[in-house]
Amino acid sequence: MDLGINLGFAFKRWPEPERWAQIVRDDLGLDLVQFTFDLLDPWWPERERRTLAARVRRAAADAGLTIHSAQLGLAWYTYNGLLHPDPAGRAIALDWWRRAAETAAEIGAPAVGGPLGALSVAEVGDPAVRAVRYAAMLDDVVAASEAAAAAGLQALLVEPTPLPREIPHTIGEAQRLASDLRDRTAVPIRWVLDVGHALHRPLYGEDVDLIDWLDSLRDDIALLHLQNHDFQSDAHWGWPDDRGLYDVAHFAQTVRNADLADVPVVIELFYPFELPDDAVLTSIRATVRHCQEVLALNGAS
Repeated sequence: MDLGINLGFAFKRWPEPERWAQIVRDDLGLDLVQFTFDLLDPWWPERERRTLAARVRRAAADAGLTIHSAQLGLAWYTYNGLLHPDPAGRAIALDWWRRAAETAAEIGAPAVGGPLGALSVAEVGDPAVRAVRYAAMLDDVVAASEAAAAAGLQALLVEPTPLPREIPHTIGEAQRLASDLRDRTAVPIRWVLDVGHALHRPLYGEDVDLIDWLDSLRDDIALLHLQNHDFQSDAHWGWPDDRGLYDVAHFAQTVRNADLADVPVVIELFYPFELPDDAVLTSIRATVRHCQEVLALNGAS
């Protein structure tokens, strides 16, 4: 099991590619990263975007880092994306996905992805509108996959979220989405599963286990997001943290039982902007060390 880290910890603090690359390599001892578009917005003017993308690619190569994929990021996740209630909003979102595919290729990532979008409160309660939005989203995902293929990428990644206004937010919805897109996309659709999303008890109840997601989506899982949480919120805490209840040993056992130890695992942490920078580094180092030790002891790495 390859262990890496999502670069969401770096935005605002260490946006310089050479600096986050050095932190990942020297401070954390990792060689696998998932890039976040919070560090390089695909909307930036093309010339400047390509210049910074080349710097990202060079910094990763110089540090011996592999970029697994480029992820949507926290900033873009705040928008409604491909499920925006306004046609112009949906068109802009699709254009963003096209630019994101280009940017992923420019930094040397073989895949791009993230959550697809969110319905508005006004529309989520109308089954007819939801059906229309879903059908249009399928067409947009196909178009995004064509952009990914044109950019030379190998996959389009989709991350389920535990919000009923987002698609997909359940195992059944994910299976339906995969079925409805089968043989339509220009590159494969693959899953990013986050342990904080998959085990959100306010939505799924206390009986849900990660194995349910792994067994149901197993053939197309590209990446696992690992974070500490309390089963009540999408916390993205590290270890140790008195608030967190998630057991890395149980995670390792579950993944091994599902025979998916070959799926890369990426730690995804977010911190308050007000937290001192040194405290963030301390937390990241402790988290990586904890995960490495526990995964090794449990035979998952």
